[in-house]
Amino acid sequence: MKFKLILSAILLTSFLGQAQQTPKRNSSKDAAGPTQNPIKEEPKSTGNERAIKVESTVITNHSVNVDGKTIPYKATTGTLPVWDEDGKPIAGLFYTYYERSDVSNRDKRPLVISFNGGPGSASVWMHIAYTGPVVLNIDDEGYPVQPYGYKENPYSILDVADIVYIDPVNTGYSRAVSKDIPTNKFFGVRADIKYLAEWINTFVTRNNRWASPKFLIGESYGTTRVSGLALELQNNQWMYLNGVVLVSPTELGIERGGPVEAALRLPYFAATAWYHKLLPQDLQSKDLTAMLPEVETFTINELIPAISQGGMLSAEKKKAIAAKMARYSGLTEKTIIDYNLNVPTNFFWKELMRDKGFTVGRLDSRYRGIDKMGAGDGPDYNAELTSWLHSFTPAINMYIRNELNYKTDLKYNMFGSVYPWDRSGDQTGDNLRQAMAQNPYLHLLVQSGYYDGACDYFNAKYSMWQLDAAGKFQDRMSWEGYRSGHMMYLRKEDLKNSNNHIREFIKKALPKAGEAAKF
Repeated sequence: MKFKLILSAILLTSFLGQAQQTPKRNSSKDAAGPTQNPIKEEPKSTGNERAIKVESTVITNHSVNVDGKTIPYKATTGTLPVWDEDGKPIAGLFYTYYERSDVSNRDKRPLVISFNGGPGSASVWMHIAYTGPVVLNIDDEGYPVQPYGYKENPYSILDVADIVYIDPVNTGYSRAVSKDIPTNKFFGVRADIKYLAEWINTFVTRNNRWASPKFLIGESYGTTRVSGLALELQNNQWMYLNGVVLVSPTELGIERGGPVEAALRLPYFAATAWYHKLLPQDLQSKDLTAMLPEVETFTINELIPAISQGGMLSAEKKKAIAAKMARYSGLTEKTIIDYNLNVPTNFFWKELMRDKGFTVGRLDSRYRGIDKMGAGDGPDYNAELTSWLHSFTPAINMYIRNELNYKTDLKYNMFGSVYPWDRSGDQTGDNLRQAMAQNPYLHLLVQSGYYDGACDYFNAKYSMWQLDAAGKFQDRMSWEGYRSGHMMYLRKEDLKNSNNHIREFIKKALPKAGEAAKF
């Protein structure tokens, strides 16, 4: 499986910058958000501008009810500079930082540093739908409802950790200071990791968080980012982590071409077909997690060897393998043979429900789309992404401006232009392995949605197997699966469970008092 971009980037309308903020007092509870207390204003401004300010700060105070307990917190929104080699600012990164405000000793308080992916995506997705103090107004399965907006998140991890959400250059309100700044300073696997590590150093220093236990969380391409950052922070910023959370991970630069790439898709096909009730009755009658191990065993023990034989595979054996694949995938045996047992995911999304007039979503195959015509080898559009943008885009603009009082005329880039993106030198999976080998404190949690077709759950398991090929880290690694897609937290049940898994992971990764970092 060659990693495809998870979210399509759009061209920026401008590199022009960021406005000063005009905080305001608001002590009433907004119908779509938590109670906001009078705020501290810094700096004060009289209006909006479209000039870059690489440093700015707005502070507001709030509270959120988590698991029946009131958690008071301070929210800081603003920008901090990205420095070049000469110590000059070349960009301003927008961030939102939440600190629980009734904590007396922040040295022991965990700090979670959060990124999304794209690579041209803002950190909006996990910010207002997963771990933060507010979540979207959506139904229990994650579909948009009107009026758009947000509400308290009763499952936020703010009870156990402070969180900072960071928007890389050209996403959110983050911008380079000038169109003349070379884009290769930011746009590439290695450049991205290098400048963000420097920025994190600045943030941690300014906010006096060096003593705090630190965790990275990334989603989608953000998993590539944080896997590389784990080693970069350790080796070049001398900042050691307690944990890394990979949400819907990419390939992480781990090789899996040829027969392995082709075969690893099948368990995802099976999960999707099960959801849409397209499997044979004996499989359909089983629960999802009771059915999948049979498919996984077939994939590893039979399908990979069969595809590896290519033209040497006998016609009889090929037919038998195709029959099993058809049984597990909801596709026909003829279709699978026509593709020589190597069915592309794009075709699967088009073909699975073609006779019913629907396509299935790429990032979440529970979603159905309608194409112009039934013919073709792939869907016209990503059914799930257009649905998500219904909910996210109004909410983040409303929330930052009205609740956090950050005022600007800049467009909040859900996706921004980060191309050309240099993908060379992606060894981020091995970077993470090396960081874990060097740091006995470092733990890993991987979270996957069974219906994610872009970063599928079985490829995530495969990455873990290869990342720890020697079997040395098993007591520090865990995987969790959820009955939804790429953004598993959009489904209410999974929002609760996945946050609880992060909460438990953080607690487990904190060493006992006096416990030394040694093997």
